[in-house]
Amino acid sequence: MKQGPLPSVDSPDDMTGPADLPTCGPLPTRVGATGPAPDEPLGVVAVGPAGAERRAVLATLLGLDPVMLTVPAGSWLVVRNAKVPTRAAFVPGYRQPHSYGADRDAAGPALARPPRRVELTVPEPLLRHFALIDVPDTATLGVSGTRVLLEAAGRAGALLFVIAADQAFTAAELNLLAEVASTSVEVVFAVTPGAVGWAPLADGAATTEGAGASVPPVGGAQTEVDAVAVTVAAHRAALLAAVPALAGARWFPVDGAATAADLRRALVGWASREGLQRASVDPPVLPGQQGRVAVAANPGDWSERLDRHARTCAQRIRQHLALELANIHLRAVQEIVFGVGCAGLPDLLDREMAALSLLATSQCDQAVRGIMTDAASRVLGAPPTEGVRRRIAAAVQYGLTDHRPGHELDKVLLITSTAGVAELTGPEAIDAAASYPVASRDEVLPPVAVALSGGCWQQWRTPGNDDHSAARAWSQRAVREVELGLSREISRRFEVIRLSLGVVLSDAVDHGILLA
Repeated sequence: MKQGPLPSVDSPDDMTGPADLPTCGPLPTRVGATGPAPDEPLGVVAVGPAGAERRAVLATLLGLDPVMLTVPAGSWLVVRNAKVPTRAAFVPGYRQPHSYGADRDAAGPALARPPRRVELTVPEPLLRHFALIDVPDTATLGVSGTRVLLEAAGRAGALLFVIAADQAFTAAELNLLAEVASTSVEVVFAVTPGAVGWAPLADGAATTEGAGASVPPVGGAQTEVDAVAVTVAAHRAALLAAVPALAGARWFPVDGAATAADLRRALVGWASREGLQRASVDPPVLPGQQGRVAVAANPGDWSERLDRHARTCAQRIRQHLALELANIHLRAVQEIVFGVGCAGLPDLLDREMAALSLLATSQCDQAVRGIMTDAASRVLGAPPTEGVRRRIAAAVQYGLTDHRPGHELDKVLLITSTAGVAELTGPEAIDAAASYPVASRDEVLPPVAVALSGGCWQQWRTPGNDDHSAARAWSQRAVREVELGLSREISRRFEVIRLSLGVVLSDAVDHGILLA
């Protein structure tokens, strides 16, 4: 059956209005590294190419068997501190995690699809300072996986890049590091022995793709210590030729527990500094967080302004997501035709949906903050302080419960094997769809979550099911259904925000003071 084009986006003609009408402002058009919230737990995100023994480095830091850190391909690993060792797999489509033993011989649960993340808790003093997050190999991340990684690194605060002595940075890895270098994320490098130890590549010069720099050969007369130092220096020189902003990053050769001690001390030192800095950002009591706040004598047509502002933001976000979904469909077709084929379709689409979820969540959060600030400014006669804004946000969030019966906002959209979209509600379902969960959110709306159900993996990984035409038609229908589902969800979210915020501000106008 021939598929029609994707639904057209809304016309921007409806967004015109009075000159002083507030717009939705510049919404984020992609996911990237952002500054962490003051109460965001510290974390170190480990990344690097396959074959660099990244898991062995993390196991050495934690004093664990590397087998304990094994996760299904494509899944994230989050290691935290706890008195009782546990291990659980968080799978989209389920409200509860799948638990399995935390010992090295425990078999993982039989799952229809890979989990978004596996959480391991162990009693380890290092984890009292920060959590360790291990992500898939850089070659498997793709565009969407890199965006999810950047968002997680921005919240965690540190990135540990592990590379072997006989490996070279790829162009994708250099682009990733260049983006991280432009943020406040701490970047640390660990160099491990290659397949033949600390010897250089066979040709005597390891070039970094896109960097235009080469690693000088290590002479046979040099000692092993010299070989290690030269190898690390060569990697650093090759990186700085492409990303000079990382000149201040620290490098550590890691070959066993003794050499990992310096890396461990460096990470603990960073955690101490970062923890103090985050704690000093958010004061215990914000201005305007307590007491009554007077409203303006003549707030004007704030209610009509709020209505149009909410509709405008919902429309703009729907347009942005429609364009992003069109790009996702193109990347899916490229994967089918030029990539792994039909078998790689579920992995790619699930990574794309994870990045799309973060983008939609970020856009909704920013738009809602703008709506509340603009409406409150009209009612109060001046822009609200941070304390007042948080009081209004808490009141609006409390009011959302009046509009939720039977229509929960905590919802996961699951792509099914028939290219449809099923819904699963509840905050636990949203948490299971997160690659790196947020400990606590001070935003009004819950996150947006989109993922693939296990049936998609079963369908396209079945031996012999390699019909490219059918896969392209399926992906087009699935993307179309996601667009329709997200469009309805975005519209409903901003409608309940408009109603709840309108009630809070109407009450303030009627009483002459803000009591939220």
